[in-house]
Amino acid sequence: MESSRLQVRGLRVDYEDTTAVKDVDLAVDAGMVFGLIGPNGAGKTSLIRSIAALVDPTYGQISIDGIDLFTDPSAALQRIGYMPDAPPLYEDLTVYEFLELFASAYGVAVENRRKRILDLVEQVRLTEKLNTLCGGLSRGMRQRIFLAKCLLHDPNLLLLDEPASGLDPNARREFGDIIRTLGESGKAVVVSSHILSELSDFCNSVAIMEQGHMRISGRIEDIIPAVSGARQIRLRTLENQAVHIQQILQEYPSISNLCAVDNTVEFRLEGGDKTQAECLQKLMDDGVKIAEFAEVQVDLHDIFQQVTDGGLA
Repeated sequence: MESSRLQVRGLRVDYEDTTAVKDVDLAVDAGMVFGLIGPNGAGKTSLIRSIAALVDPTYGQISIDGIDLFTDPSAALQRIGYMPDAPPLYEDLTVYEFLELFASAYGVAVENRRKRILDLVEQVRLTEKLNTLCGGLSRGMRQRIFLAKCLLHDPNLLLLDEPASGLDPNARREFGDIIRTLGESGKAVVVSSHILSELSDFCNSVAIMEQGHMRISGRIEDIIPAVSGARQIRLRTLENQAVHIQQILQEYPSISNLCAVDNTVEFRLEGGDKTQAECLQKLMDDGVKIAEFAEVQVDLHDIFQQVTDGGLA
């Protein structure tokens, strides 16, 4: 059964003459891998740093596992693991020494530290690097070691600010696999990025931010149909019948954005399965030789373009 890990209500963050976060509401449950999407300057980092108590909001409420961050910050912060963009490592320490240092700082019992460290380096797939100097690690490995550091005190909520920035595709995929596994274990994970492809691979919920506002949030499978509304249909024929198809489809008020290239036609179709079936039947009755008639899957990039002014990779 899901339980709320993070609740944000009416949060506003002002910096002198700039408002970075504008009256944001957010709820993240156990097991959610929640992606904060938005271009640079959208307010993602300010929101995450506010939740991590590194920025004082102008007003609003934040609670972690039901604990108010402002009335009982110590108890709330014990439940958070925070990873900034480009986190620092002590380059002259080995991986084990680095993690042992923070295990001590986080109050992990002496008799439990070694096992906890060994379990975590295995979880982030870097057991073989345990005695390697942090300064000799690749960026992808550094990110995973810092993630292990964030997990030392077993927090219920992880806040990861642009964690896959600068990683090559293989390192990004491996990092995403680890994040997905953490969500499956019951942790709530909030991940920010301005690169949509990073988040679509491992997030099950997203929020789109633009100019400090949260434009939309929810589970991906709920957001896509709610925002896209119409279906995007691709029609491919055995012969070049584009002109004939356009003449047929223009009779339907539920069809828009017709685009034809050679023997392929794409269009938006308002309505459900019945409307789609009627359209297909009409084309066949009018002699169109159809090789393919399929719904094109809408992705996060399409959704972002529809609810904002664009501007993401």
